[in-house]
Amino acid sequence: MKNTFGNSFCVTLFGESHGQAIGAVLDGLKPGEEIDLQKISALLKMRKGAAAFSTKRNEKDEFKIVSGFFEGKTTGTPLCILIENNDTKSADYSEMKSVARPSHADYTAFLKYHGYNDYRGGGHFSGRITAALTAAGAIALQILERRGVKIGTHILSCDDVSDRHFENCEKDFEKLFSLSFPVLDDAARERIEEKITAARKDGDSVGGVLETVVTGFPASVGEPWFDTVEGVLSHILFSVPAVKGVSFGAGFDFGKMTGSEANDPFIIRDGKVITQTNRNGGINGGITNSMPIVINCAVKPTPSIYKTQKTIDFEKNEQTELLIKGRHDPAIIHKASVVVTAAAAIALLDLLSGRFGTDLNGI
Repeated sequence: MKNTFGNSFCVTLFGESHGQAIGAVLDGLKPGEEIDLQKISALLKMRKGAAAFSTKRNEKDEFKIVSGFFEGKTTGTPLCILIENNDTKSADYSEMKSVARPSHADYTAFLKYHGYNDYRGGGHFSGRITAALTAAGAIALQILERRGVKIGTHILSCDDVSDRHFENCEKDFEKLFSLSFPVLDDAARERIEEKITAARKDGDSVGGVLETVVTGFPASVGEPWFDTVEGVLSHILFSVPAVKGVSFGAGFDFGKMTGSEANDPFIIRDGKVITQTNRNGGINGGITNSMPIVINCAVKPTPSIYKTQKTIDFEKNEQTELLIKGRHDPAIIHKASVVVTAAAAIALLDLLSGRFGTDLNGI
């Protein structure tokens, strides 16, 4: 029963959707790092997403740091963040505690925890827990940014509508952090919003693909086999609810290319070694090469939909039908965007700490 990620910098998540509170414990932080609490609040606000396309559950996401933080700086001891749950409606789940919601973790949670798990709102499997993950990632992001590493994520596609790729990363990142709906092209944003609105009216949901780019990350980080940069990032990204696919650089498009098309020629520019193209997404042999790290995450449609579905009652061991009640999102891809950024920050800080030590000397 492992809820901890990381080797040198570790994050442990705890809590349930309808419990008293959720939170995270961060261990391995460099002492003396300044933490801007307003930046944590800003990321938590982004995670809530645009009100018109999000659940009506209205959590304030006010947090408090109860350890490992003194006079505005990290102490180096475990830092604990708490976020209270206030706007819960547990009665919405009491009638279906043994009914498996399709594509949710109700049945697998029942099997793993022998029925002792808190099922309300998905319990420990709920997307609600990503608030704690986002808060932890907001701290990691600040530490990385201080060392020249920046991360941005946007909706690359939703249903059959596509956004443009990152062009000027610095300007695009700045733009994204000012948006409640993370799409770079204004026309594409409007069309994606229309798709989500149509799905809501139909009692359905939509998914899509997120594109994440990391700039300023140093070369030589990562291991050649079981702790490749791709492997470590995939590990945490697949922990984000609804992420069902992760690829790097050209990803699955490599299957359509020849070697001459797929390779990234090395060149020297202004005395620095770079690659002329970046189809491999900044990683060779599991190790960073100083080019931007490019990640795509496939996000499935929200499984909670307002349509009658076939399922089972796993306590009675019988077939039944389910019409879900409660408050649910017609899409979660816009909210998942900042969660993916936060998760990537945690993994990248762990990788840096493993390479240079938790005091991050030399970077």
